[in-house]
Amino acid sequence: MTTFKCHVFNLLKLFHSLKDEDLQWKKANQDQQIKLKQTRVLAEKTLEAELKKKSVQLEHEITLLRTKNNAELSMFKTKCKQDIKDYKQYLASLDQLKHSIQASYTHLPEAVAFTIHHHAKHLLNQMWEAEDLEQKMQHEIRLINFMTTVQEDARLHLEGETNEKLPERTLSLIQKK
Repeated sequence: MTTFKCHVFNLLKLFHSLKDEDLQWKKANQDQQIKLKQTRVLAEKTLEAELKKKSVQLEHEITLLRTKNNAELSMFKTKCKQDIKDYKQYLASLDQLKHSIQASYTHLPEAVAFTIHHHAKHLLNQMWEAEDLEQKMQHEIRLINFMTTVQEDARLHLEGETNEKLPERTLSLIQKK
């Protein structure tokens, strides 16, 4: 049993020596471990502060983008409402033009007046749907020329300055298309 006690004693001695070595290592490196711990804590706080700063910056940028987008959306809605109003006014003007034709040429078949009106609406839609500004202007000039010609034909006929039974210049513009 003494050998057993010896072995146990040696094991205990080994265990204590290992614990002493560990304690000596910790004691010798205590300053370094404290510095490492402080450096880690400082790095974590710095990272946390940097993340908060970035978060505030991103939130500010998001707010600016939202404000800008809301302003652009509001301007676009206003522009669309104005475009709709303008388009309605154009349509009302074309209806007046049709009534002017019908009043000037009372003998004119209704289908001809509707054809002239339809052609004017077609020109208006081409102008309205044009993507390119130059193309839009060309369509607008065509529409203005057409409406002016219709109005001039109606005026001349009402004033008796022409013997034509039909708005010939207007119809010839439609045929050129």
